[in-house]
Amino acid sequence: MRTWARHSLAFLEREKSGGIILLLCTFISLICANTLLSSGYQHFWHSTFFSKPIEFWINDGLMTIFFLQVGLEIEREIYVGELNNFRKSLLPVIAALGGMLVPATIHFIFNKGTIAQSGYGIPMATDIAFSLGILSLLGNRVPLSLKVFLTALAIIDDLGAILVIAVFYSTHFSFLYLGLAFLIFAFLVLLNRMNVISLWIYLLLGCVMWFCMHRSGIHATITGVLLAFAIPFRHGDGKSPSSILQHRLHKPVTFLVLPLFALANTAIALPSTFIADLTSLNSIGIIFGLVLGKPLGIFLFSWIGLTIGWCILPHTLKMRNILALGMLSGIGFTMSIFITLLAFNDLHLIDGSKIAVLVGSMLSGALGLLCLQLTLKKK
Repeated sequence: MRTWARHSLAFLEREKSGGIILLLCTFISLICANTLLSSGYQHFWHSTFFSKPIEFWINDGLMTIFFLQVGLEIEREIYVGELNNFRKSLLPVIAALGGMLVPATIHFIFNKGTIAQSGYGIPMATDIAFSLGILSLLGNRVPLSLKVFLTALAIIDDLGAILVIAVFYSTHFSFLYLGLAFLIFAFLVLLNRMNVISLWIYLLLGCVMWFCMHRSGIHATITGVLLAFAIPFRHGDGKSPSSILQHRLHKPVTFLVLPLFALANTAIALPSTFIADLTSLNSIGIIFGLVLGKPLGIFLFSWIGLTIGWCILPHTLKMRNILALGMLSGIGFTMSIFITLLAFNDLHLIDGSKIAVLVGSMLSGALGLLCLQLTLKKK
């Protein structure tokens, strides 16, 4: 019994175990969605809890905690890590811009003038949870700078997608609640400047900010990133509020939040016509946007930024790593499916888009993992 417990703890400590669990949950969810369990499985995630579906509390609630954790990681890298230079920190911003514009352009070219034209935003976003989960499968072969680059790129991607949703897709937008959310954020930053270090104050006000952001019509997960940058970093030692919270969130996020997210969001039922649906212009635009547009946009814009001297490539990275990471960034999943639901009203078009997102994300994940294995040094 002690031996089993020791091995279990060792497994939980391994970095790649989070990625393995994430993939297993995805596999289980797809099986449940395409067998006799489908009806009950789907009903469970859509059953209400405090007047909202369980799926909502995972995607808008628990995933805010995930974005809080990655925001804390980026904050650390900006202060004392790989992004502490402006030209270094500008690289993932420019790369993310290319990773949004090129896929959206590809989809628009295929679907201009059709009923699927409004789906151009579907291949824009990178699913930060799944992309980091796949990246973690490579364990300690992944340099920290690459993980930080992907995290920053994916967050900027999601922020861009959220902006697109707010401007082009939102029908119920409230400037009042948005203003209240940013007012709370400004107050939290003021508390930071006044050296208030009690985590509970930041977390409680963060919950209020989350409520206001949700009522504003903007995806509430952005609250996690804002809250992360409001929490005091100080000297970044083990006693700083930022470091304490980052350490405490690691295991709950890896072994609870992300697995629940995978179980709730990958239950995609494949209809009998899914092969034919993949040949539609909408599906081709989505798949090409994710599989080709993402790496092309990220690599091309990064190369331009480096060539004209706006950016600096971290010394541990090569351009081939950026290209491989661009392929991995084609994992769209959550935000892509979320935009699908906002872009279309036709159920057949929605189902076809979901399947295209699934196929494009799986291809991107496989290609990205293969290329990273070939380009990263073995340890």
